[in-house]
Amino acid sequence: MNKTIIFVTLAAVGLIGLMWWGSIAQKAAKADTGVKSALTVSEKLYDFGTISMKNGNVTKEFVITNPGNKDIFVPSVVTSCMCTKAFTVQKNGTTKGPFGMPGMGFVPPANETVKAGESLTVRVVYDPNAHGPAGVGPVDRFVTITDASGSKLELEIKAQVTP
Repeated sequence: MNKTIIFVTLAAVGLIGLMWWGSIAQKAAKADTGVKSALTVSEKLYDFGTISMKNGNVTKEFVITNPGNKDIFVPSVVTSCMCTKAFTVQKNGTTKGPFGMPGMGFVPPANETVKAGESLTVRVVYDPNAHGPAGVGPVDRFVTITDASGSKLELEIKAQVTP
């Protein structure tokens, strides 16, 4: 009887600890330094409209530009949910990633340099099936691009998911 109580208590404490750790990681991904990124994008929000789970993943490419006269190093690209992945795409077509949600598995460093006056494409892939049948309805997901100074540029995708 005492072993059962101890096991249940340890399991509950472990579960609470994991939930706390996950919330800390999610807050860290959304942390705002208050400094606007020098990187620019013509379209920060893209709405896929109504999409069906049966049709699978949807993709949007955002073009990030460095309008300044100094190169900008981007060590980190992360997403707000495991259902969303981001990739960086070079001019020659090579990609890095997938970059995902911190705290939910390994997220590789982006380690990209956006040269002065040049651009970098960020491909965002959303999986409407990732949350199963409970994933229908409106979704709002984010990709956060952090430069070496800690400044952040946030991209947003939305959709209305149907079965």
